[in-house]
Amino acid sequence: MDRIAQLEKMLVAEPQDTFVLYSLGQEHAKAGRHEEAIGFYERCIAADPGEHYAYFHMARSLEAEGEEARAVEVLTAGLARARADGNDKAIGELDAYRSQLA
Repeated sequence: MDRIAQLEKMLVAEPQDTFVLYSLGQEHAKAGRHEEAIGFYERCIAADPGEHYAYFHMARSLEAEGEEARAVEVLTAGLARARADGNDKAIGELDAYRSQLA
């Protein structure tokens, strides 16, 4: 069974599992299926807005789809959340990526 199939099976059991949602986003992005990846990152963030790297990778998939303006919006939202949570590492990475796109 491939990785996506395994993760989808896990998702059936736990539809709000942020690890599984994020992992599905990563797997779809690696396969070049950015539209699907974006959907899983969105679900991950909805389940837990504190999943800072879901914002980062969602922005990467948006950029790959030619949606740079939306990617900046996602990074800005992720940056605000990382600041609220006091996650300095995420703040630095999200801000650096946003600066590249803006």
